[in-house]
Amino acid sequence: MADAQQDDDRYLVVLNDELQYSIWRSGTDVPEGWRAEGAEGSREECLAHIDRVWTDMRPLSLRRHMEQQGA
Repeated sequence: MADAQQDDDRYLVVLNDELQYSIWRSGTDVPEGWRAEGAEGSREECLAHIDRVWTDMRPLSLRRHMEQQGA
């Protein structure tokens, strides 16, 4: 297994329909159910981007359910 500190690969930030984030190696097919979010870079850059933008880790369906219960 390669050392993460020596990882020169490029990554994409991917997003699913529940607005959950992950990273995926650039140049490979994004898995079904996920789509490229737009950010691309090193593993560390992509994870930093996710830390900035993913402020509510609850799945979208749970957020909607909770909003309906509160209405």
